[in-house]
This record gives sequence, C-alpha cells and structure tokens, in this order.
Amino acid sequence: MTDPTTIAIEAPKPAFDWKKWTALLGGLAIFLLIYFSPPWGVAIDPGGKEFVLSPEGKAAIGLFMMAGIWWVFEVIPIGVTAIAIGVFQALFMIRPAKEAFRDFMDPSVMFIFGSMVIGMAFTKTGLTKRIAYKMLAVVGENTRIILLGSMVVTALLAHVMAHTAVAATMFPILLAIMALYKDESASGPSNFGKALFIGMAWAAGAGSIITLLGAARGPAAAAMFTEFTGRQVDFFDFPLYMGLIGWGMVFVIWLYLSAVFKPSKATIPGLRQKVGKLAAALGPMTTKEKFVIACVALVVVMMALQSTVPALRGIDRAGLMLTSTLLFFIFSVLKVQDLEEMPWNIILLFSGAMSIGFCLWKTGAAEWMAVNFLTALQGGHWWVFVMGVSAFVLVMTNFIMNVAAIAIALPVSLVMARYLGVAPDVIFFAALVTAGMPFVLLIGAAPNAIAYESKQFTPGEFFKHGLVMSAILLVVLGLALVTIWPLFGMPVLAK
Repeated sequence: MTDPTTIAIEAPKPAFDWKKWTALLGGLAIFLLIYFSPPWGVAIDPGGKEFVLSPEGKAAIGLFMMAGIWWVFEVIPIGVTAIAIGVFQALFMIRPAKEAFRDFMDPSVMFIFGSMVIGMAFTKTGLTKRIAYKMLAVVGENTRIILLGSMVVTALLAHVMAHTAVAATMFPILLAIMALYKDESASGPSNFGKALFIGMAWAAGAGSIITLLGAARGPAAAAMFTEFTGRQVDFFDFPLYMGLIGWGMVFVIWLYLSAVFKPSKATIPGLRQKVGKLAAALGPMTTKEKFVIACVALVVVMMALQSTVPALRGIDRAGLMLTSTLLFFIFSVLKVQDLEEMPWNIILLFSGAMSIGFCLWKTGAAEWMAVNFLTALQGGHWWVFVMGVSAFVLVMTNFIMNVAAIAIALPVSLVMARYLGVAPDVIFFAALVTAGMPFVLLIGAAPNAIAYESKQFTPGEFFKHGLVMSAILLVVLGLALVTIWPLFGMPVLAK
C-alpha cells in the first residue's frame, strides 16, 4: 500500500540540446545542398590545363564540410563522425564502400595505433612516472616552467622520432604530472591541464618540422621537390631553415598558453621534495623498463636509417612501428586486456580523417580546389603567392593528413611558380612549415587527437585558440620569408 504522505518527485527532463541539433542538421543540410547542386565550374591552371569537378568530387567537398562541422561542435562522438564519413561515401555512391572503409586501416592509422601502444607500454612498466619525476626534479615547482619543460622535451623528441610516437610517449608522462598537480587543485579540467596537453600537441608539430625524422611529410615532400626540380634537398637544410621557426613557435606557444590558461597557482609548494620521495620509491629500473626502451630505440634507429640504407627504404614506417607492438605482447610487457584500454575513439577519428582525405584526393576535388585557389594569386607579388600557398596547405592539413595536403598543393604550386618566377625552394619550405602545425582541428595531426584524450579541453576550445595560433604562425612565416631565409641563403626568386 502506498503511503499517501509520500510525494513522488520526478526527475527534471533534460533540456533540448539546440546547439547539438543545429550543428548536426546544419552540417547535413550543407552536404545535401552541395550534393544536389548543379555542376560547378572548371578550374584552369596557368598552363591552360582544365580540371573538371566530377559529381563525386562535388559530393566529397560537401562531406568534407559536414564532417568538419560535426567534429568542431562534437555533435556525436568524434569517432562516430569518422564512421559517418565511410557510411556517407557508400550510401551516396561517392566511392565504393570497399575503398571508403579500406582507408580505415591505412598504414598511417596503424602507425598511430603502434605509437599509442608504445605510450601504453611506457605507462604499464612505470617508465612514464620515472621520466616525469626526473623532469620535474629539474624544472622545479613553478607551473609555467613545468609547462615550458614539457614542451621543450616534446619538441626535442620530435627531432628524432615521429611526432605521433612522441605524443603517445609524452601523454602518460603528462598524466603523471597532472596527478601531482591535482593534489593542489580541484579535480576535473584545469587551466594548467589545458595548457599542458594543448602545448604538447602544438610543440610536437613545431619540433617535427626541424628534421626529416619528425614526420613522413618531410621525406614525401623532398621526393616531390626532386621530381619537379631535379635537385636533392640536403638533410641539413631542414635544421638550417626550419630551426629558428620551429623553436620560435615553441616559445610563442608557451607564452600564449601561459597567458590564456593561467594556472590557479603559480607554484606547487613542496613538489620537488615529493617528487624525490616518489622517484626513490620506484627503485632501480626493472628489466621490463629496459626492454621497452630497447624496443623503442630499435624502432627509432631503423626509421632514421631508412634515409641512408637502401634496403630499408621500401619498408613502410607502420611496419617498423608495429614491430615494437609485437615484441611487447610476445614478451608479456602487455596483455590482451590492455587492448581494451586503447583510445579507440581517437583511432577511429584518424581512420575517418584518412578516408575523407583519400576521398578528396581520388575524386579530384582537392586538386580542383587547389587550382582554383592558387590561380587567384598568380597576378600578385611573390610574397603574396607563397603566403597563399602556405595558407591553403594550413587549411587543408587541418582536415586531411599532412602528407596528402602536401601532395595536393606542392605539385600545383611548383608548376605555377615557374610562371611567376618564384624559386621552388621557398615554396617547398613554406608549405612544410604550415603542414607541420595544424593547430585548429583535432584531426589535423595525431598529437592533437592524443592530447584530446586527456579530457582537459573541448574541440571548441582547441578550435578557438588554434585559429589565433594559426594567425600567429602565418605572421612568423611571413617575416621569415623576407628576413631569416634570405639571410641564410635561401633563393626566393628564380634565376
């Protein structure tokens, strides 16, 4: 029998999420509007070659825009948006399902997977805590200096390791630092956490442009440069021309993040003593820790030797990266249960990014966009043209893999440079600067997505501050074009 004095209290109904549904339906509407629109005009390059946009290419542009809106506003989980990219390609016959979904297991995606496994191995063996404690013992208790120290370590590692692997390695180290910081702060996202993880993502990109080892985009672009010019790019040209820009951006990023995400406390009192005790409690390095370091060193050395040992050049970097994954499981550093802890949402995100990138490329949409955009700049000053190329690459690399962005923009730019009297060298390096630093979208680079897994910031926050940092990057590049690079002997105008 119900007690008449008992009053049933109904839980309040959740409010209708207008922002989510506006962005979701708005993105879908843009896709359908473009999909059903009449044929678009022909793009013509300076040589008179015509580029016709196919119906599939037009649909790819619509899907590209829809996915971008859904990702920025996170209307559904970012990994699910990635799945939608494959589904829409199949449903609207933009590409066969076999091709659209095959890209979800592209070697680049498997490279990211292997990088994350390395990060997991560092965590499981305790290496992350050991490295974090040693770094904190050096940089001290000031939160701004801790932020700078983590960014400097990230950028340095990106000189010799792929920036994806660097981010996967640094991620658990930063989590260990955050665990110590939270003892002195409220739980959940914090300004320090936002600066720490966004700074890691951006510093990985800035550090990766300085050598040929930081990412696949450098060797790929160097091969295209040789094909179009007949000249080789010297290994030491990268640190010469990119060093000041890359490291300059690391410090600019640090200053910006320190200002907009000011930590609640300037210092963490007693941190150095606490870190000392925690480091001592870890004891000597274990056999498993040494094994993980040896495996990672083996992978890094093999990748480094690819540029000098002909027998290694044909091996895909994903195969080398996944070698460490096999060794970790064979020698029981990791167990099958550890696979359940993998951030599959992030891996799916990059699977979808790979699929939309290939979709734009193979339907001809990306080339059509590049020709239309760059031909509009052909009557301008050489500086305007180079900055236009750089801006186009910057936009594209935030949506698709940076190797694809370079593959789309660089050939068109090098052909147009001949008509404008611009030296190919300046276009090559300027494009690589912006290709290496996609600050706006999570899908622009693996470090961005890995940093997001910390749950310290939202895609909207990353987007907003990334726009500001992208504008700063273009200013820095614009100044380098007329100061640093000519001073270091880079040709700007063709002889």
